Amino acid sequence: MGRVVKNLGLYLVLILLVVTMVNMFLTPEETQRQYDEISYSQFLSELEAGHIRILQIRNNNQPGESSAAVIQGEMQNGQRFLTYGLEAGKLADKAAALGVMVTVEAPQKSTWWGSLLTTLFPTLLLMGVWLYFLYSMQGGGRVMSFSKSKAKLFLDNRPKVTFADVAGCDESKEELQEVIHFLKSPEKFTRLGAKVPRGVLLVGPPGTGKTLLARAAAGEANVPFFCASGSDFVEMFVGVGAARVRDLFAQAKRYQPCIIFIDEMDAVGRHRGAGLGGGHDEREQTLNQLLVELDGFDGSDSSILIAATNRPDILDPALLRPGRFDRHITMDRPDVRGREAILKVHMKEKAFDNDVDVSILARRTPGLVGADLENLINEAALLAARHDKDKIGMEELEEGIERVMAGPERRSRLISEKEKKIIAYHEVGHAMVAKVLPDSDPVHKISIIPRGHAALGYTLQLPEEDRFLTSRSDLINRIAILLSGRVAEELVFGDVTSGAANDLDRATQTARQMVTELGMSEKLGLVKLGNKREEIFLGRDIAEDRNYSEEIAYAIDQEVKGIIDACYSKARNILGERRELMDKIASVLLEREVLDGSEFEALMKGDTVDSDGAAPDEAVPPLPESRGDGLPRNGLLA
Repeated sequence: MGRVVKNLGLYLVLILLVVTMVNMFLTPEETQRQYDEISYSQFLSELEAGHIRILQIRNNNQPGESSAAVIQGEMQNGQRFLTYGLEAGKLADKAAALGVMVTVEAPQKSTWWGSLLTTLFPTLLLMGVWLYFLYSMQGGGRVMSFSKSKAKLFLDNRPKVTFADVAGCDESKEELQEVIHFLKSPEKFTRLGAKVPRGVLLVGPPGTGKTLLARAAAGEANVPFFCASGSDFVEMFVGVGAARVRDLFAQAKRYQPCIIFIDEMDAVGRHRGAGLGGGHDEREQTLNQLLVELDGFDGSDSSILIAATNRPDILDPALLRPGRFDRHITMDRPDVRGREAILKVHMKEKAFDNDVDVSILARRTPGLVGADLENLINEAALLAARHDKDKIGMEELEEGIERVMAGPERRSRLISEKEKKIIAYHEVGHAMVAKVLPDSDPVHKISIIPRGHAALGYTLQLPEEDRFLTSRSDLINRIAILLSGRVAEELVFGDVTSGAANDLDRATQTARQMVTELGMSEKLGLVKLGNKREEIFLGRDIAEDRNYSEEIAYAIDQEVKGIIDACYSKARNILGERRELMDKIASVLLEREVLDGSEFEALMKGDTVDSDGAAPDEAVPPLPESRGDGLPRNGLLA
């Protein structure tokens, strides 16, 4: 309502300005158009000749100033004239003596408010327009209010999300339960002298539901909820961020008990001393004020600060000490049970076919977080709507999984028959070596249909069970599987292509990690080579600090090359002994473009595949449950 009134006031001022301009400039022109303007000498000649019947003299100047006058009148023939002259008094006496009817208009006195209006009005108008633009740029009502907090306050419109809407993180919800109980009944804790953690830090990879869990905590406690981002406190003016922190906590004290949520805490809580400018930049001043406010919590304060970040390693140690953020809740990627619970939450209020099994979907999506699973369900719903279906089926859900993992299909990309054949052998090489090597993740699907922005084909492996440790033999097998696509190209075509660039990168990274970090080199022994050094420049970047000599560096390179060469030879032997089988599977893949796990298993056993894709009398292998141990891999071999 206030904005409407101010806008109306501005419009009225503009209308008044237009009317004043019309009165000042247009009205005299309209008056002058009623008379024929003549020269002063012609006027004197007509006066002396007795041709003038009526004469009117007007002088609007202030007394004491020049006596310039406006002379207008009417001649004997009815013509109306207008001219300008001086010494109006003598002229009036002369005209009266000649028998002309003379009228003289008294000078108009200017009022004080008129003078004030003409002098100050333009200045006030310019100031009003300037303030209006400032008002608009600040989003309305925030002129010169840079120090006010940008946090959104939810009272009557507080989040309706509860812990029932958050799945896959039971331990995290348990950690927050006592915070919720404290907000509901703080006397229960104060009676025993207990201190509830006032700072809770949610840590986890992107998409694991940190923001959702904070909103659910506010919904469970049914208290006011302040929501802000770490970047809201950082501005180009030094001191603005600190003032916003003070204003946020001052507002929270008026609404306590309440929850303050700061998302992306690393934007404001980075390690102090970063950068070349020392500790006087705006971000560090903001962090200092935040540390002071966290220390300022007293026993009567019932405000809870919850922050979320996916980069806890770069936060300032003073921010993480007990008494500030003294409770850290880790939200990791969900396991198979967590994924099943998350899928059930996102599948509410959607129509699915009766053959949709949530447990199968959970086992086929290892490594995906809550945001990925939500996107998976949405992609399946979009595909079902595109095909004019009333319900979402397993076909759409399977396609949704592949879209999330590898990107959408790009059937419009034109690939020559020669390149298509190379891609087919490349992917079959990955799949066959993965099948032959022991303890390798089962092959779930092989495809030569381009997906995403780079993949011309892919082999999808999914693990059978949760694994948190990886042996040396497992890593060797993994490198051999990565190199097998390049081996297949060399065996069949006698040449190699650039299609194995990503495979070589991941194989080299794994081999170097074995030698320098995991102590899996017999020659170099159980020594960790290389440290991660913190570079204080533009944040807290990580660089490698070599703590070894050039001789050791040469030995590391030789060991890495030896591992790569041994794995390459292993993959070459496996595919060389099964060349005919590789040709058969590649021809089927070229014809069908996609092979699922059961079809590939049948072809590896020498069986045929029906036209509908089913292997005769072949049982479908068990579905995988999880992505493995978390070392660099994503189950996709391009």
